[in-house]
Amino acid sequence: MRIDLNADVGEGFGSWALGDDEAMLRVVTSANVACGFSAGDAPTMRRVCDLAVASGVRIGAQVGYQDLPGFGRRFLDVEPDALTQEVVYQIGALQAFAAVAGDRVRYVKPHGALYNAIVSHEQQAAAVVRAVVELDRSLAVVGLPGSVFLRLAEAAGLRVVREGFADRAYTPEGALVPRTQPGAVLSDPARIAQRCVAMATGRPVVDATGGELVVEAESLCVHGDTAGAVVIALAVRDALRAAGVDVLPVD
Repeated sequence: MRIDLNADVGEGFGSWALGDDEAMLRVVTSANVACGFSAGDAPTMRRVCDLAVASGVRIGAQVGYQDLPGFGRRFLDVEPDALTQEVVYQIGALQAFAAVAGDRVRYVKPHGALYNAIVSHEQQAAAVVRAVVELDRSLAVVGLPGSVFLRLAEAAGLRVVREGFADRAYTPEGALVPRTQPGAVLSDPARIAQRCVAMATGRPVVDATGGELVVEAESLCVHGDTAGAVVIALAVRDALRAAGVDVLPVD
């Protein structure tokens, strides 16, 4: 058994810092690097790529809506062609910084409201898939199991990576509970680690209504802006290893 452990990093910009990127990159196997639209900026992208390469962590492009003030967590009704070009722009920027750091971008993971929108929004999902297809078909895409995004990506011949969330509650349908609802974000490292072992080994987790839900996941995400994110990531990694699950990047 094996699973990837990813985290959102590089989400500060200017004089505003968010999360302990250096510590997180000593724990995870894949880094979702913010590309400057919903979070991040050029100096941060360069620094995080350097840290990722030094730590042997895979670099992924965390792409989102052009919404720094809202941290990319507000839905934007972007025209599909414009969204395609914005995603190409973001991936291309990170590809440059990854190359300067001595590596390359391996995958694309939408962020925040865009991630949630393309679970069911056909036009925006197709726009993101088109960006990856036109720019670099070797890039994998990371998304929610059962989403329109992964269905369209698979149909386009892209490699898809199904993702589970360490620190987020699930609806009975397998969607993420909106952050505006109580209990949407989990914070107990021991409870989170137990859930992650269940997901990695094909066992059900408890959904927001108390029912059982099996989450098909090849990669698990710890949000870098969750309180105690590094402690949570360490607990998850150690619990997975103790359960006999290899924590390795998706290659």
